[in-house]
Formats: sequence, structure tokens, C-alpha cells
Amino acid sequence: MTTQQAPRRQPLTINISEKAAHHVRKFAEQAGKPDITLRVGVKGGGCSGLTYVLDLVDVPGENDKVIVEHGLKLCVDKKSYVFLAGTTLEYSDGLNGKGFEFHNPNAKTTCGCGTSFSV
Repeated sequence: MTTQQAPRRQPLTINISEKAAHHVRKFAEQAGKPDITLRVGVKGGGCSGLTYVLDLVDVPGENDKVIVEHGLKLCVDKKSYVFLAGTTLEYSDGLNGKGFEFHNPNAKTTCGCGTSFSV
């Protein structure tokens, strides 16, 4: 008799790699705001439907979910969180260019440049 396994659920958090956190802190220090918060979100647009948004903010919004990892405070609004739960934010400095990369298990399709996705 075989048993069916339950579908894997995505973790209900957003992760940031140590390398990405290092680069965010570096940008914040260059901006003269070492205690800054990284806002992560999505907005409509882009060639696949939704576009990733990164911003440095002084304080999280009143209804934001706040995550602290590698000494960095990351916040995300409730609407964006639905699309980003389980995502890991990485930083790449490889041959294909430098920048932040989203590894989003919720994305069904992504554009070639990796800045937009659809679910």
C-alpha cells in the first residue's frame, strides 16, 4: 500500500542571503544611513505581470511584516508578502552582471532579465 505525500508548502518567510545583506548594508552606509530598513515588494508591470521592488526606508510601514536576518531589517507589505513568501533574496556578482536576484518559488514564469514574474 502506498501513501501519498502532502504537497510541500513554501516557508512563510522571506530570506536574504548573507552576501545580499552585506551589499544592502554597504549601500546604506554609502547613503549615510547605516540603520536603514530594506523594503521588498512587488508592483504591477514588467513583461511578466509583476515587478520586484527594492527600496531603502527609514522605518517599516505600520502594517508591514518585519524580518531580521544577518543583522539586516527587511520589511514587506501584506499585499506583496502573498507573492513573496518563501523567496530568497541573493546578490550575484558573476559574469552575467552584478545585482540582486529573487529566487521566488511562487513564480510560474519569469522574464529574461529576472525583474518580473507571474504567478
